[in-house]
Amino acid sequence: MAAAAGLLLCGGLLSPAAASPAGPDGRGGEGHCDRLDRVRVPGAAHQQAACLAELTTAGTVESGHTVPADWAGLTASGTDVPTGVPGIQIDGYFPDSSSGNTHHGWDHDAQFVIRLPDDWNGGLVVTGAPGVRAQYANDRAIADHVLSRGYAFASTDKGNVGGTFFRDGRRPGDAVAEWNRRVTQLTRAARAAVVQRYHRPPERTLAAGMSNGGYLVRWQLENRPWLYDGGVDWEGTLWRADGRGRAETGRGPNLFTFLPPALRAYPAYAAGGEGADEAHARMVDAGFPAGSEFLWPYHHDFYWDVTQRIYREEFDPGYDGDREAGTPYCPPGSGPGCDTDYAYADRPHQVHRAVERIGLTGRIGRPLITFHGTLDVLLPISRSSDVYTRMVRDAGREDLLRYYRIADGTHVDGLFDTYPERLRPLEPCFRSSFAALDGWLDGRSRPPHSRTIERPAGADRDALTASCRLDAAG
Repeated sequence: MAAAAGLLLCGGLLSPAAASPAGPDGRGGEGHCDRLDRVRVPGAAHQQAACLAELTTAGTVESGHTVPADWAGLTASGTDVPTGVPGIQIDGYFPDSSSGNTHHGWDHDAQFVIRLPDDWNGGLVVTGAPGVRAQYANDRAIADHVLSRGYAFASTDKGNVGGTFFRDGRRPGDAVAEWNRRVTQLTRAARAAVVQRYHRPPERTLAAGMSNGGYLVRWQLENRPWLYDGGVDWEGTLWRADGRGRAETGRGPNLFTFLPPALRAYPAYAAGGEGADEAHARMVDAGFPAGSEFLWPYHHDFYWDVTQRIYREEFDPGYDGDREAGTPYCPPGSGPGCDTDYAYADRPHQVHRAVERIGLTGRIGRPLITFHGTLDVLLPISRSSDVYTRMVRDAGREDLLRYYRIADGTHVDGLFDTYPERLRPLEPCFRSSFAALDGWLDGRSRPPHSRTIERPAGADRDALTASCRLDAAG
């Protein structure tokens, strides 16, 4: 859910790289931009295709085939930018009634991007945008790497974007429910586009995403596992369907159980003096770990309040009456509808049902690798991925999951540039997790057991940006 304001099984299959036959020019995709004019995205209301000399951001920034504002702040400045990936890019949109996405001057939601490299390895990676960003948000953090490995890539804006995404839909939860439908829709359409471009279906289809995009990976592997071979979940948002009987309805955890306590406690902690120690204890009790205090001011100013208000408006619009997304930074006790005082457990049953409708169960049907930073103070690890791991275990699917707790990782890698001595970037952990998933599906190697990955002793900025060893136990 990065920067919520605008800014979540084929065990014996050959690896795509090994299985892909070369075309006449020695490439898996035959010739440069072969069949450019014949690739049609099924169901698209509009599309435009381009033959590009470079599909990674090393070329698409200059050619205008990405939007850097979509991915601003999500990666550290030293993140590797691979080159040498020519191929086809298709931009377009599916039929939709909302119009928050202004990219290309289309004023149309349900926009997508599909990239088809000339030198294809037989695989496809599908993503949904993190936070409420648009379809290019994963270009630096995910697309660059998977394209350099030969994968085709597809991403969706999830059907609604921006800080007023909650206006989409007719009933509470509809906007988020659309996110899941749009990922499913794009996966099916991208698979068909792959067939048209390469004359054969993908041998491996993977879901990947961060934050809200990680939530989408989990949901797809729980509810549409037949479309995928596996997934990589980068700090997914936890929308929990309680699922153990009505006695647990309203318990969460989810955003609404830890953000309001932070909004109440942080000002007293920041003010210092009498009451600061008690406020600090309440912050820690809400899930924000001791040792992460240096990140709290930034998240208070830019994340917690706006995230609480816009997502609460999506699931509980009646809480603040006729107002839209409440009152920013309202002090506790300032009147009805103040999000600082929000108590999810006390809200009407229909609010909990709206969350449950899009909630997760842990019943994944394909291999999943999850990783999450221990210093994430937007989605605290103890209230999100730790809980989801227990849900997977309780559902009897633990053999399909590997979970890596990345010491000193936080929600967005851009903060590593500000605190290089205290944080580590998570993008290298995505690369390692993606490679581990490939090996797992190939049957070549099983990923390391779930564990905490400690920050390497003495590692400098360049080393942290370059690698993340999953076998480095803590």
